Amino acid sequence: MERTRFFRRPVVWIILVIIGVIALSSFFTSGPSYQRVDTSQALERLNQPGIKKAVIKDKEQVLQLDLVSPEKFEGKTTDKIETQYPYGSTTDILDDVKDAKAAGRITGNYDTTVSGDNILFSLLINLLPIAILVILLLLFMSQMQGGGSRVLNFGKSKAKMITKDTPKTTFSDVAGADEAVEELHEIKDFLQNPAKYQALGAKIPKGVLLFGPPGTGKTLLARAVAGEAGVPFYSISGSDFVEMFVGVGASRVRDLFEQAKSNAPAIVFVDEIDAVGRHRGAGMGGGHDEREQTLNQLLVEMDGFDTKGGVILIAATNRPDILDPALLRPGRFDRQIPVDNPDMEGRKAILRVHAKGKPFTPDVDLDSVARRTPGFSGADLANVINESALLTARNEKRAISNEFLEESIDRVIAGPERKTRAMSDNEKKITAYHEGGHALVAYALPHSAPVHKVTILPRGRSLGHTLVLPTEDKYTQTRAEMIDTLAYALGGRAAEELVFHEPTTGAGNDIEKASGLARAMVTQYGMSSKLGAVKYGTSGDEPFLGRNMGHERDYSDSVAADIDAEVRALIELAHDEAWEILVEYRDVLDTMVLELMEKETITREDMDRICGRVAKRPPMSPFNGFGKRLPSEAPPVVTPAEREKLKAQAEADGQIAVGPNANGSVEGSN
Repeated sequence: MERTRFFRRPVVWIILVIIGVIALSSFFTSGPSYQRVDTSQALERLNQPGIKKAVIKDKEQVLQLDLVSPEKFEGKTTDKIETQYPYGSTTDILDDVKDAKAAGRITGNYDTTVSGDNILFSLLINLLPIAILVILLLLFMSQMQGGGSRVLNFGKSKAKMITKDTPKTTFSDVAGADEAVEELHEIKDFLQNPAKYQALGAKIPKGVLLFGPPGTGKTLLARAVAGEAGVPFYSISGSDFVEMFVGVGASRVRDLFEQAKSNAPAIVFVDEIDAVGRHRGAGMGGGHDEREQTLNQLLVEMDGFDTKGGVILIAATNRPDILDPALLRPGRFDRQIPVDNPDMEGRKAILRVHAKGKPFTPDVDLDSVARRTPGFSGADLANVINESALLTARNEKRAISNEFLEESIDRVIAGPERKTRAMSDNEKKITAYHEGGHALVAYALPHSAPVHKVTILPRGRSLGHTLVLPTEDKYTQTRAEMIDTLAYALGGRAAEELVFHEPTTGAGNDIEKASGLARAMVTQYGMSSKLGAVKYGTSGDEPFLGRNMGHERDYSDSVAADIDAEVRALIELAHDEAWEILVEYRDVLDTMVLELMEKETITREDMDRICGRVAKRPPMSPFNGFGKRLPSEAPPVVTPAEREKLKAQAEADGQIAVGPNANGSVEGSN
């Protein structure tokens, strides 16, 4: 394909024609080489009898003689000699020969003519290097700008127009983003029935911004709009505007909107608009001049002094926080539609869309797959279905079963299984106790999600993993739930210390996650009874300063010490919680490890059987996150009256001492 496309380029044919002309010219003008002799010998040869014809050629003061013998004249046998003639011009050579003939020194029968070089051949030889350089320069410029038809057209837009022949995606192919579909469906309806809205004086939004995590379907929604709109649809990437030449981006923006306006009503879709729409003047070294010029032109085209209606701009980005405020204001992007990860019902709908046309065994339930995939994006769910189909084909099966679906979920979460990694029995036992510690602590905690699977099979970068899956989607977390999460994260570390009396490096990732969560609880969520509901420190996510580069804290050294102490207290509280559970149910832990060593993977049903006698821990105190857990009969939800009653009862029992702080909050201490 590439070879055929190469020979279709006119530049290639021009080069081939030039080479052919030079070859033919060389073939017709070149002859046998001359024999170099002295001048006296050359004149002596002219004076010899039997010479039928002599042709004298002058080439830069070189005398070339073609001598034809009379007995071989019909066969054109020639004797070619060459000598450096001492004279400076052809006239001198001819005069000398004529004088020799008149004086009788030359008696041969010959003609004296002067022949010059082949002019076409000389011209081509001299111009060939320049022609090749020019052709190569044009070829390189053509490659840089995307093809021979775009040479020197730097300012032309690279937008692709969706035609009728393009495979269409419709709103029926989109699932899990009902709100976004509803908003975009209104734009499609306005383009097809504008009179309904104009009768009420309504104006359609000029711009729609789709933002959300990667893989949630922003570009898919844009393709659905293109398939449903019934108007010209132009698609372009934000990176296609900016080039190495100054002013090219702004020129391409003008050309894009001129094309769209000439075919209005029309829709323009810009994918990854943050490539040109970043906040101006941000960053260590200021803004990029070329990108800022492109952004300025985009702002003018969307809502400037000389704008015309009929063009709707749809853009998509993963980073709305770094876009310029002028781009996000009403009048440009009037609607900003979040496209988040789907909820339970959305995951079910997405799985059904991607399952169309694929054979499944009768026992497969896609709803259970949706329950096992919380937090998955639409792209992740599509990958799960595709991986299961690939695994089915690899194992020579004709229908996708639950086994392959479960394996594909594990592949998406932790990567493929590494069957070639061989662990020693000791490392295998350490991994089993580590994962068993996670599982047992999660099973005993009241706010932890149910344990779905525990395995010691290496996947990705982990030697094993414990998978806990919530029964429903959650969007907020209480302090008690987060402390239980900390205890679950440190369960593996506590099991290593309990059984082997020393920790290993396997808990490094657990400690990193637990430390980050504990610090967020203290500095961001105000879950410290000592520091109160105050946010400490600016955002640690600076997109223009290399994330944490240039980050400065806005609190004193004493507060920093208090933050460190509170974070450590949370970690120690969670560690003690996990330690108590493992000590109390050490026999259950050993039983779980023995089964893990034998089966390598245990399921939720196995966990229920092994941990049958493990009782759930009582809930954490609602008014003192660092205190003891309340008795199991304490109500999980308390009213203000019950709260005061619990506080009074706790004071009477000597469990806590309650007193107001300077800011009026209530602080509890053991």
